[in-house]
Amino acid sequence: MNDDSSLKEQQDGGRSHWWRRVTQRLAGGPRTREDLLGLLRDAREAQLLDADAMSMFEGILQTAELHVRDVMVPRAQMVTIERDWTLAEVLDVVIESGHSRFPVVGESKDEVLGILLAKDLLRYAAAVPGGGAPDFDLQRLLRPAGFVPESKRLNVLLKEFRRSRNHMALVVDEYGGVAGLITIEDVLEQIVGEIDDEYDEAEGARILRQDERRYLVSALTSVEEFNAHFGTKLPTGDFDTIGGYVLHLFGHMPKRGESVQLERLSFNVQRADKRRVHQFLVTVAPA
Repeated sequence: MNDDSSLKEQQDGGRSHWWRRVTQRLAGGPRTREDLLGLLRDAREAQLLDADAMSMFEGILQTAELHVRDVMVPRAQMVTIERDWTLAEVLDVVIESGHSRFPVVGESKDEVLGILLAKDLLRYAAAVPGGGAPDFDLQRLLRPAGFVPESKRLNVLLKEFRRSRNHMALVVDEYGGVAGLITIEDVLEQIVGEIDDEYDEAEGARILRQDERRYLVSALTSVEEFNAHFGTKLPTGDFDTIGGYVLHLFGHMPKRGESVQLERLSFNVQRADKRRVHQFLVTVAPA
């Protein structure tokens, strides 16, 4: 018997064994989440699911446990536009950030007047920088802003996004203040994993400068790229990504808001879930 035939028999045997276990379990139906996960793991072992599909199933189940506060962009990291800005000031922020949607605020971030879509500025693209446009009226361009409590579960929020066709919502705390924002992409990333999006200045860009000392760094940034950018000499033998290296420093799976210090660099977890860290805010201390 050749190797191909032997492999096929093993696969067929694995599928038969998996099907027997499925029929046994489904005789009364899976009664708990663990029963369902057990069935999926059996399917993975029988090679009926690949690793990516298994991860997505786990992510789908996890959305029923995670809340908006677990994945939202914190208030301090929100990129907003003020209602009295000129066209030139608005375009500067839109171009620098690369985002597609912006909350427009009044006196503070708690006073959200609406959402500005970057595509609505295209007709002003030919305006001379600094010269403004005679017919530019920011108020007329605003879309209604949606608000959700930070305690809302992600699976419920995803249904609301689909029904309303909104892609962004402002997150409010128990006192009615704005705690952050969340997008439909933030929810989908819990299912399919990290998505390259407007947070990337260009394809493959993973380090975004915020100001002279602060940088948003994707956890998938290679250690070599991190060293080249920050002039550090982190070892490259044991870890491929900066996320792996920083997790080693923590010694556990950190939650959003946790920080760890490495010489002149401070790593603050900005986006994370129970399975992985997505993004750090790296602050460089003065020399």
